[in-house]
Amino acid sequence: MKSCPGMFLFMGGLLVLFSIGGCAKGAYRDGTYTGTSSLDDTGAYGEVSLTVADGKIRQCRFLTRQKDGTIKDEHYGKVNGEISNQDFYDKAQLAVRAMERYAAQYVEVQDLKKVDAISGATIAYEQFIEAVEEALEKAR
Repeated sequence: MKSCPGMFLFMGGLLVLFSIGGCAKGAYRDGTYTGTSSLDDTGAYGEVSLTVADGKIRQCRFLTRQKDGTIKDEHYGKVNGEISNQDFYDKAQLAVRAMERYAAQYVEVQDLKKVDAISGATIAYEQFIEAVEEALEKAR
């Protein structure tokens, strides 16, 4: 088989590109970085705090806030401190539980694209992705 110098140059170039791309991906500086999502239709937003050590995500904390800045927690979905609509409250609490799951799964898989969205908590998922991307930009 006849060798082709152009093919060797092309393949060598591809090898260099893949090597550079592989090294740059996941290369984060140690430290703690924060990110915030944009506002949703109700004015709520997500906040994330990532701790990086040895180039890996070691801790991730995610929470969402209502328009007034109140954290969405075990009281989210209540009206005047009471559950007036059980279905609404259950859906609100699904989103609260999803926040913890998104953060834990991200630390586990180390790849934002592998964090699974939870049905019924897609707005929180989108806020999580956006906030993490902002924090990772700071970590590069």
